Amino acid sequence: MKLNQPRRSLENGSILFMVIIVTAIISVGLASYLKLAVNQQRSVARSAAWNETIPVLEAGIEEALEQISVGTDAASMINNGWSLSGTNYVRERTIDGSRYVARISVSVPPVIESSGFVNVPGTTSTLVTRTVQVKTRSSSMFTKGMVAKGQIDLRGNNIQTDSFDSSSTSYSTGGIYDSSKAKSNGDVATNSGLVNSLNVGNANIKGKVSTGPGGSVSIGPNGAVGDAAWHSGGNSGIQPGYSSDDMNVSFPDLVAPFTVGLPPASGSLGGTNYAYVLTTGDYSLSSLSLSGSSNNKILVTGNARLYVSGNISLSGQSGIIIDSTGSLKLYAAGASTSIGGNGVANGSGGAQDFQYYGLPSNTSVSFNGNAAYNGTIYAPNADLSLGGGGNNSYDFVGASISKTVSMNGHFNFHYDEALANMNSGGKYVITDWNEL
Repeated sequence: MKLNQPRRSLENGSILFMVIIVTAIISVGLASYLKLAVNQQRSVARSAAWNETIPVLEAGIEEALEQISVGTDAASMINNGWSLSGTNYVRERTIDGSRYVARISVSVPPVIESSGFVNVPGTTSTLVTRTVQVKTRSSSMFTKGMVAKGQIDLRGNNIQTDSFDSSSTSYSTGGIYDSSKAKSNGDVATNSGLVNSLNVGNANIKGKVSTGPGGSVSIGPNGAVGDAAWHSGGNSGIQPGYSSDDMNVSFPDLVAPFTVGLPPASGSLGGTNYAYVLTTGDYSLSSLSLSGSSNNKILVTGNARLYVSGNISLSGQSGIIIDSTGSLKLYAAGASTSIGGNGVANGSGGAQDFQYYGLPSNTSVSFNGNAAYNGTIYAPNADLSLGGGGNNSYDFVGASISKTVSMNGHFNFHYDEALANMNSGGKYVITDWNEL
C-alpha cells in the first residue's frame, strides 16, 4: 500500500495545475470582457456627448440670429450679454451643465460661429467640443443690384452699374443718388451654371459678378469689373476676387394679395389732368394701356396697390408719377409689360416706393425709349429688357430680379443698398453651414 502514495500525490498536483491554468484563462477572459465593456461604455458615453453638442451649439446660433435681428451696429450688438472681442461679438451661456460660446463677426452680412461644450457622462473633466460656422444674408429679396435666374446679356453702350444708400447721408443726398457719393456694390448675378451665363460686354460693373456653380463670365475688351479704384485706374477685365460661381438662390413665385379692387378713376390736380389718380387703397384693372398726350399719366398720391390682370403698355408721353407722399405696388398678371414714354417718376426718390411684382404668368417686362425707372422689379418668370435709345444715358435706380436680362442702350444702373433691408425687418437667414 505504501508503494502507491507517490502516484496519488502526482495526480493531485496535476489536477491542481490544471485548475490554476483554467482559472487563469477564465480570469484573463473576464478581464478582457470587462475592459471591452468599459471601453464600449466610454464609446457610447462619448457618442452621446458628441451628439448632444449639436443642440447646444444650435442654441448659440439661434441666440446670435436673434441678436443681429435687432441691428448689426455696435450700439445694438453690445447688449444682452454680448461683448466685443477683437473682430467678433461674443456671448457665452451655460445650459444644464453644458455650454456654448457664440461669435458674430463685425462684418455685414454677419458670419456666426458657435462652439458647443459637453461633458462626457461619468466624467467631470472630459469635454467634447464641436464648432459650426454659418454665413448669413438679409432675408430681403434685393441683396444685390441686378439678379436673374438665367442669362444676363449687357450688350449696350456706356452701361454702368454702381450703388448708393438712400438711408445714409454719407452715400446719398437727401436719399437721392449722388455720383460724388456713389459706392461700388452694383453687383450683377445669375443662378445659371452655363458657359457665358453672364456677358459683361463692354460695360463697367462697379461691383462683383457671380454665376451659378460651373457658370462663366464673358467680358469684352473694354469691359471692367471691380471696385472704384480698379475703374479709376483705367483697368479692364475682372479685378481678382470680384468674380465667383457660388450663386444659388431660390426665387419663389408670388401670389397676388388680392385680385378685385376699386376701379381707378381719372382726376385733376394742380390744373393737370390725369388718366388715373390713385390714393390709398386697392385698385384693379383688366388691362392698362396709355399713350399719346401728357394727360395720359397715372398719379399716385397715397399708399396704393394696383392689380392688372392683362397686359400693361405705357408709351408716348404717358408714365407713372408717384407723389412725394405716395407709394405704389403694381401686380402684373398679364404676359407682357412694356413701359416706355416717361417711365416712372418717383417723387420721394426712394426705390422702395415703387414695387413692380410680376406674377407667374408675367413673362416679359421691357423698358424702352427714354423710360427712366426708380423702383424695384421682382418678376422671376419674366425676360427683362432694358433698351434706352438715342445718345442720352438713362438711369435705373433700385434693384431687379427676373428670369433673364437683356440690356441694349445707354443705361446707368444704380443699386440702392437700403433695399437689402426692405421687407426683411432686419432679419437674416442662413445661407451656408459648415462644421469646422
